[in-house]
Amino acid sequence: MKLTAFTDYALRVLIYLASEPPERATIAQIAAAYDISEHHLVKVVHFLGRQGWLDNVRGKGGGLELALPPGRIGLGQVVRDAEGESVVAECFSADGGDCCISPNCRLRGVLREAVAAFEAVLDRYTLADLVANRKQLAQILFFDRAVASQRRPAKAKAAP
Repeated sequence: MKLTAFTDYALRVLIYLASEPPERATIAQIAAAYDISEHHLVKVVHFLGRQGWLDNVRGKGGGLELALPPGRIGLGQVVRDAEGESVVAECFSADGGDCCISPNCRLRGVLREAVAAFEAVLDRYTLADLVANRKQLAQILFFDRAVASQRRPAKAKAAP
């Protein structure tokens, strides 16, 4: 089973945010970290917000953050919601497809079992499992932000 780019990006956004960015993240920051299109992420972020996994805050000081602790975001549910119904072969489509052996084919049952096993493995994990190595992820994902903050000159303190 191959996941769509949409699902891949949804998981990447969640991983980025669970890796504890220094502040709320923007779509531009996430896109830059993964070198992917901001345009594609807009749809993904909107979806994740509708599902209740992200808080999308507009305006000054806004950005993206997780709406739930990483341990409460199940990978199986994210993948199922992002992918929709699993249609791994023509016979899984709503109309049953055009295969002439569909009424007597046993492949459909084997594939259904394989999809169930795939989903069962994903259901054993949460977002917290994916970011157990937060420190290493942060070094990769937030490198540019750390460098940028080191380059900024310190603000002069006002005299008392």
